[in-house]
Amino acid sequence: MIPRSLLPVFFCLALATSFTHAQSGEPLRPEWCRDLPRAEYKTLDRVPSADPWFEVYLITPDVYAIYEPHQFEEVISYLILGSQRALLFDTGLGIGDIHKVVVNLTKLPITVLNSHTHFDHVGGNAQFTDILAEDTPYTRANEKGQTNEYSRDAMAPERICGALPAGMKVGAYSIKPWHVSQRIHDGEKIDLGNRELEILFTPGHTPDSLCLLDRANRLLLTGDTFYPGPLWLFVPETDLVAYENSIARLAGLSSEVDHLLPAHNAPDAAPHLLGDVASAFKAIHAGTAKWEPDQGKRSYKFPRPCRRRRTS
Repeated sequence: MIPRSLLPVFFCLALATSFTHAQSGEPLRPEWCRDLPRAEYKTLDRVPSADPWFEVYLITPDVYAIYEPHQFEEVISYLILGSQRALLFDTGLGIGDIHKVVVNLTKLPITVLNSHTHFDHVGGNAQFTDILAEDTPYTRANEKGQTNEYSRDAMAPERICGALPAGMKVGAYSIKPWHVSQRIHDGEKIDLGNRELEILFTPGHTPDSLCLLDRANRLLLTGDTFYPGPLWLFVPETDLVAYENSIARLAGLSSEVDHLLPAHNAPDAAPHLLGDVASAFKAIHAGTAKWEPDQGKRSYKFPRPCRRRRTS
């Protein structure tokens, strides 16, 4: 068993973040955002966004990535269209108006499902009425909204790239309460009309983490269970044993999908990376993985490139 006190960081060392003052009257330009956009976005078709806080990209037919490049988390939500309704997988930070973006992309009825209920994935939930969710104590607690250290930290100057949306007041930022219309179960299928999505419970990052499998179109939406970059697994709600089991479950599906759609950094990753994460866990268990001390915890490094660390 992996001790909960350890901090595995997969694929690379964490990088420090710094920021500098821009010219007079301009917003701060943190170092992390100077290299944006990431190379992965340059090959995608960008479509107009109804809110400039977001960038919208067409990933595959009827699947849109709704990207927030102006905040350190670089959150990505996904809109998936069927013939009868649409599913919005996560609603982002709640800084921009994601509802406005979504209704500009589709006139279909919209159902929301969150990959998990960390603040940066449920920020826009209160704008929607049809929300699916797991029935866990962790989920129910987060449905009440959040004004916590994580959401306040999200608005720190070094976390913002460029200007905030008009009318957004840093001190007033919080996650509004939201209402669940239906509880869901592992293995449940969502029929959007000519498109079926399978819910996979993948606890570990949080107790209510889940992924979405589109078997027919060979897509796997991984939420925060996998994304290209260091994985921080040290917060109280993280269960490393459950996480390892969930990664193994997803790695077993890697031959059945062509694209991973993560919730941070880049919207398309290679399925074989799931096997790399599973192998990393095995190396940690075997005691063969190299680690470095990091603020009283262990940071494990594996040979995959990344740009920076993330915290949620």
